[in-house]
Amino acid sequence: MNKKTLTGNELKAVAMIAMTADHVISVLYPGYPANWWIVLLHIIGRMAAPIFWFFVAEGYHYTHNQRKYAARLLAFAVVGHFAYNFAFGIPFIPFQTSIFNQTSVIWPLFWGLIALIINDSGKLKKWQKTLLILIIAVITFCSDWSCIAVLAILEIGTNRGNFKRQMLGMMSWVAVYAVVYAVFINPLYGAIQLFTALTIPLLGMYHGERGSWKGMKWFFYAYYPLHLIVCGLIRIAAHGNVGVMIGGR
Repeated sequence: MNKKTLTGNELKAVAMIAMTADHVISVLYPGYPANWWIVLLHIIGRMAAPIFWFFVAEGYHYTHNQRKYAARLLAFAVVGHFAYNFAFGIPFIPFQTSIFNQTSVIWPLFWGLIALIINDSGKLKKWQKTLLILIIAVITFCSDWSCIAVLAILEIGTNRGNFKRQMLGMMSWVAVYAVVYAVFINPLYGAIQLFTALTIPLLGMYHGERGSWKGMKWFFYAYYPLHLIVCGLIRIAAHGNVGVMIGGR
């Protein structure tokens, strides 16, 4: 029986639903509430990021023009920055309140793509690649999911064809993130990060095809900032113009 039954479009739809649930509950109930149903929605939300990481690596493999793909992600990161910061009440100009959570996860997605390009470069020596990726880790440290997103994309992209190694590599970096989160922010919500593993069976069902609808990519590019703007309006209606997340006002 063929268990690889999910298209790329279907996985991206799962990611959007999970992401939306996580973001809406974050603006309605900020902080670190332990109510079981709030925790459950945040657990569901952990399923979004690994799908985004996976498809950046897949996009890198399939793209016919790396420069256009990178430029598109960079433009998306700029738009995503303003939408994300508005959603959670984080100043648009970074580092006014914190070094943490100063921009959206799209920023490390862009740099994850750059890291894959660097890693596969035939013009760079190994030490140069390592140095550049360390610099990228510093550049992305301040974003949602921090540099962990970049390192997870590298694991997924460099181990393409070996799903077990892709997922073990990804989860090793998620575990680092979970420990840091638990020690420095909140133990329960640190543990919640490990539920990114729930995405692994779904990614294992991906059969390598996009799906019949060619517009999913552009739909996501529009949906991401629009849903964040709605979240920002919900935040203001519920709490006033105050921050509801680390890095907020």
